[in-house]
Amino acid sequence: MAKQDIAIDVENMTKAFKVFYDKPSTLKERLVFWNKKKSESRKVLDSINLKIKKGETVALIGTNGSGKSTLLKLMTKIIYPTKGKITTHGKLTSLLELGAGFHPDFTGRENIYFNASIFGLTRKEIDRRIDDIIAFSELEDFIDSPVRTYSSGMYMRLAFSVAINVDAEILLIDEILAVGDQHFQDKCFAKLQELKDSDKTIVIVSHALESIKQLCNRAIWIYDGKVNMDGNVDEVVEQYIKVCG
Repeated sequence: MAKQDIAIDVENMTKAFKVFYDKPSTLKERLVFWNKKKSESRKVLDSINLKIKKGETVALIGTNGSGKSTLLKLMTKIIYPTKGKITTHGKLTSLLELGAGFHPDFTGRENIYFNASIFGLTRKEIDRRIDDIIAFSELEDFIDSPVRTYSSGMYMRLAFSVAINVDAEILLIDEILAVGDQHFQDKCFAKLQELKDSDKTIVIVSHALESIKQLCNRAIWIYDGKVNMDGNVDEVVEQYIKVCG
């Protein structure tokens, strides 16, 4: 695979977190046992090697705790590898945690400007797109209310609408499309199909296996922190169902 064709390159990447035990719960315990905290390093991902081509739509699948969401966060550079490296080529946007990057006391409109600027858009660029963002979210009646008054579905509408309007080459999504009513889920799915057809690179973490089979052309099964299977989406999902049910 030529280097210029790669959107995301994961090279011998390991991620470990330090886990503490016997954490003191009272002030007295903290003073007496201040230097006796026990901890261990726990590997979440171990020696991962992946190359995702530009224009691919890829699903990361696996049981809860397998490490797939951690891998997605590493791709966004929210967290960093313990060993190895991840390189992305192209402007990147992500939908990881519902309302992440939103200020609860700002209105929906204010959060559009705030969130889109994080993705690298200028004020003028946001001005040109804000009507489209609001229209897609279908939140016209609530856009000038504080987002702390929004339901989880409204959060998702706003977050998705911003993310798809920043003209990124790479879009990373973690289960967020499971939130909201069926009408908006269908609308989001149709938009992702449109982005897929326009040669955007999309990486999705999801347990919605039927939707994955419709949208993605490749699936990567993460099991116990390692790549268990990587290939055609139908074949990987079929094997995953056989093993995990």
